[in-house]
Amino acid sequence: MKQGPRHESRLPRPPARRVAALLSAALLFGGVAPPQTFAQSPNALPALGDSASEDLSVGTEREIGIQIMRIVRRDPAYLDDPMLLEYVNEIWQPLVAAARKNGNITDEIDLRYTFEPFLVRERSVNAFALPGGFVGVHLGLIAMTVDRDELAAVLAHELSHVTQRHIARSVAVSKQASLLGIVATILGVLAASRMGGPSGGNAATAAVTGGQAAAIQTQLNFSRDMEREADRVGYGVLSEAGYSPAGMAAMFDKLENASRLMDDGNYPYLRSHPLTVERIGEARARLGTGNAPLYTGDILEHAIAQARSRVLMDPRVESLRRMQDLDANAVQAPEAAASAAAAAPRGAKVERLPDVAVFGIGSATQRVGAAYASALASTLLKDWARADHALDIAFKVVRQDGKPDARAERAVRLLAVQSLTDRGDLDRALAMLAPLRAEASRPVLLLQAQLARALGSRDLKSAQAELRNSVDRLQTWVANHPLDASAWKALADLWAIDGQPLRALRADAENQYAQGDLPGAIERLRAGQRMARTASASDYIEASVIDSRLRAISAEMRAILEEQKKGRGPGG
Repeated sequence: MKQGPRHESRLPRPPARRVAALLSAALLFGGVAPPQTFAQSPNALPALGDSASEDLSVGTEREIGIQIMRIVRRDPAYLDDPMLLEYVNEIWQPLVAAARKNGNITDEIDLRYTFEPFLVRERSVNAFALPGGFVGVHLGLIAMTVDRDELAAVLAHELSHVTQRHIARSVAVSKQASLLGIVATILGVLAASRMGGPSGGNAATAAVTGGQAAAIQTQLNFSRDMEREADRVGYGVLSEAGYSPAGMAAMFDKLENASRLMDDGNYPYLRSHPLTVERIGEARARLGTGNAPLYTGDILEHAIAQARSRVLMDPRVESLRRMQDLDANAVQAPEAAASAAAAAPRGAKVERLPDVAVFGIGSATQRVGAAYASALASTLLKDWARADHALDIAFKVVRQDGKPDARAERAVRLLAVQSLTDRGDLDRALAMLAPLRAEASRPVLLLQAQLARALGSRDLKSAQAELRNSVDRLQTWVANHPLDASAWKALADLWAIDGQPLRALRADAENQYAQGDLPGAIERLRAGQRMARTASASDYIEASVIDSRLRAISAEMRAILEEQKKGRGPGG
C-alpha cells in the first residue's frame, strides 16, 4: 500500500507484533491488585464514578477510546465475524438498555460513548473495557460459557466498569497529561499484561514511565472497590435485562475453580479481575436461599456460538482437522453412549465422548455444536463433501421432533450460505438465503453482497438486479452505521464490478477510515479527486462528497498530529 503525504506519515503506526500484544491483553481497569478484603456492605458502596468528571471529561475519555480503537481495528487479532458479533450484540443491547433504565447511563455518557462490543481472536478466557464504551470479548470466553446468562454476566460487569467511570478514575492522575500520553499509558500496560511472566514487569516499566507510572499506582489503589461496585451494578443490570442472576454466580464458580489450578495463561481474566472470598460470597448470596432459575431458552443457538468461537479462535490446519472430525461424534453420540452403557459391567463408569462434551449440557446441544463446528472447519478447509454432511446433521438436530428451533436453524442456514458461496455454488446459495432475504441484519446483508459480487463476476448482465438490490441495502446500512468497515468494503467491491470506479474509490476510502487508517483514507480520496477531474459531469455529486470528506478527515488528522506534538516524551 502506498504511503500518504510526507507530513501525514508522522501518525504513529505501531508494529503489528506490538499491536497484537496490546489487543489481546486484559485491560488494567478491571483490577490487577492482589485479592483484598473489604468488609463494607456492597449496597453501601459509594458511586465511585461520581467524581471522575473532575479528573477526565466524558468527551476526552471518548477520544481516548477512539484513538485506541484505531490501533485495535488494524490488528490481525481483531475479528469482524458478522454472525458471531451479531450474537454478542443481541446479548449486549438489552444490558445497555437496562443500564439506561436503571439510571447508570447519564445523558452525557449516552450522548458521547459508543457502547460497542468487539471480538478478539484469542483462545484465552478474557474480556475487557476500553475508554468510551468499547468492550473486547475473547473468543475463548464465548467458548467456555454454557449459556447466554454466563456470557451476559461478564458483559454486564464490563459495562458497569464503563458506566461507573472507573476508566476515567484509573487514568486521570495528572490534569497536564496529554490525550496521546494517556493512550500510550493504557497500551503500554496492555502490552505488559499480555506478556506475563517475569518479563511483564520490565515491559511495563519500559512502556510506562514518569508521571504515567503514577497512573498505574493510582489504579491499583482503586481496583478493589471498583471490582465490587462493578459486581453490584452489573448484577442489577443483568437482572433488569431479563437474564438469570445465576449466570454471575455460575461464572464466579468457574473462575474460582480455574484459580485453584495452575494458571497457564488461559485465564487472563483472573489476573485483571482478581476474585476475593467476599466477591464470590456476595454473588452467591444475591441469589438467596432458593434454587437458581434454570436457563431454558436459545440453548442450541448458544451451542452454535460456542462452536463457531472454538473453530475461529484457532485457525491452524491441525486444529481445523480436529474440529472437522467432530461430525462423526455428532452422529454417533447418542448411539455410542447407549451402546457403551449396555456393554459395560454393572456399576462401571462410562466415559462421555470428550470432543462432544465441550459444547453443552444435553445431547441435542452437544450434537448441534459438534456438527456446526465440523461444517465450519470443513468449509475453511474447502472439504465440501464433509461440510455438507455436517450441515445435514446440524439441520436435523435443530428441526428435531417436529419442533424446529428457529434461532438455531437460522444460524445453521447462514453457515450453509457461507459454505455454498465460498465453493461457488451460487444458485444453491441463493436458494438457501431466500428465507432470510427480508432481514435487514448485518450477516444477511454481507452474505448477500458476497453473493452479488460472485454473480457479477460470473455474468454481470444477469446479475444486475442482484447487484443493485445489494448496493441499495448496503447504502442504507452505512448511512446508519458509518464506521462499518466491512460494509464499506462490500460496497466498494460491488461498485467496482458495476463499473462505477469513482464510487468504489470513495467507499474504499470510508473503509480505510473506519479501520482507523486515516492516511490511507486521505490517499484514496485524493485519488478520487484526480479521477473526478477526468470523469463525466454526471459524477459531480460524488465528487462533492469526496471533497467534503477529504476536508473533514484531513482536519481530524491535523488535530491528532497537534495532540501528538503536545504528548512527545516518554509516552508520546
